[in-house]
Amino acid sequence: MPHKFNAGRRDKIPKQKQRVTNWAEYNEGLRWRGDLTVWISEDAIGLWSAARRTTRGGQRRYSNLAIEL
Repeated sequence: MPHKFNAGRRDKIPKQKQRVTNWAEYNEGLRWRGDLTVWISEDAIGLWSAARRTTRGGQRRYSNLAIEL
């Protein structure tokens, strides 16, 4: 049977050890789980953008600060 072919090697989801009683809080926690907040100073934002090119074509040259972030 194809659905049982790799059953021993599949990832298993462990059963919950504790019962969820506050589903609203649990769901909100799942939403925030992968959230990443990055704070960038105003000085860094000012230095972020590339300078205007004076010639046609080519790539923009960004500051080292923008590349490191």
